[in-house]
Amino acid sequence: MEKKKQHFLLVTYPAQGHINPVLHLARRLAAANGAAVTFSTSVSAHRRMFPSHAAPDDEVQDGPVAHIPFSDGFDEEGFVRGTHDARQYLSQLRTLGSSSVSSILQSLRDRGRPVDCVVYTFCLPWAADVARANGVPSAQYWIQPATIFAIYYHYFHGYSTLINNACDPMSTIKFPCLPPLRARDLLSFLTVPPDDPSAVVLDMLKDTFDTLDRERALSSSKPKVLMNTFAELEEDALSAVEDLALIPIVHILSPPDAGRYLFKLDEKGYMEWLDSKPRCSVVYVSFGSMAVLKKEQTEEILNGMRDSGRPYLWVLRRECRWEGLELQEDDERGMAVEWCSQVEVLSHPSVGCFVTHCGWNSTFESLVCGVPTVGVPQWTDQGTNAMLSEKRWGTGVRGEVNGEGVLGREEVKRCLDLVMGEGESSVRIKKNVELWRDKAREAMSAGGSSYQNLRKFVDGITKSGQTIF
Repeated sequence: MEKKKQHFLLVTYPAQGHINPVLHLARRLAAANGAAVTFSTSVSAHRRMFPSHAAPDDEVQDGPVAHIPFSDGFDEEGFVRGTHDARQYLSQLRTLGSSSVSSILQSLRDRGRPVDCVVYTFCLPWAADVARANGVPSAQYWIQPATIFAIYYHYFHGYSTLINNACDPMSTIKFPCLPPLRARDLLSFLTVPPDDPSAVVLDMLKDTFDTLDRERALSSSKPKVLMNTFAELEEDALSAVEDLALIPIVHILSPPDAGRYLFKLDEKGYMEWLDSKPRCSVVYVSFGSMAVLKKEQTEEILNGMRDSGRPYLWVLRRECRWEGLELQEDDERGMAVEWCSQVEVLSHPSVGCFVTHCGWNSTFESLVCGVPTVGVPQWTDQGTNAMLSEKRWGTGVRGEVNGEGVLGREEVKRCLDLVMGEGESSVRIKKNVELWRDKAREAMSAGGSSYQNLRKFVDGITKSGQTIF
């Protein structure tokens, strides 16, 4: 008798920074023992991922992965940060999303494609409740580093007062199994006042960890949390939480066309432009899919790059192109695009540095591609990621902002010289980058630690509806 293929339903929050790693995981699961994989995000994001599809709300088969959207109540335009109320959105996402995902599970079962495991990202803790109500085991996919997970875990398990009392940004905080952290290296959501609009995210994160605690109480085994990292990179953080099974399974180097973007790729010939530049000479600049820099900060970065005399490729989304910004693009000195295939760019031999907001996807992609970084963190986990890159792994530097929170042009140039120059710091950073690049690729290769962990997780899905690891 032919062995039954496991069927995974991956449910993700509709943001590019969540969709990318979950798509990578979806394709890896599909490649592992031929598992069946269904990917689900909001209707609005689904439509943007498949803009030319005749029936944009219907199931789409994209290679080995099926796509079925769920409704979050914002089906037409999606949630817009700064325009819609975040607390109202998350409440509606929970209510309508739970009903919609439950319907997807029931529909798949009725069509002879029952789901064996639901995998969800941390903004959607209710997905675990939906899975349990439908008799399906679940696992969370933590798309940030394990260090971030451990910090949040300890914050919600007895360490909140310690953090709340850390008024000095340079004061030191110590968590179990983690290196000492300065207050400025902590996640922004842990230090905002209760009336800050982003405080709602901390409530959502508490719900995420409460859900894991509840799953632990209801299960005979530890809840599974798939981690977007590899064992050798964060050994201490992966051992910092005893009540949960943290499973490092990161993998990102899929072919460039494996991604589905919420933004249209720029049609300019940026790869051909990179072809014309010397090896390791280009500064690649991107602040991700959400950050909008102030005009002054944008100008300072632009002037700092010009002062350095190095060619640059800059991802500047439309909403980031301030009126009056003197951006002389598309010449020998620089090119600006609205969006690009980042892994493809970072893999190009002419790219020698990445000026980044230090989102985890960008941080890890630069590490795996062997590109040193200049960190300019904005919010959420980015300050911690910048610290890890600079202090723990030695793969880049963090720019120091002035009293107004702006990274000045002189500091931009100084950081670029430190990373791309010929001095001792540059040599040391490049050596560390090569070291971690090789370790990451080894972990993700056939037989590597991440490869083995994922295979073990997939093989542990049993017909009885339980998981083993």
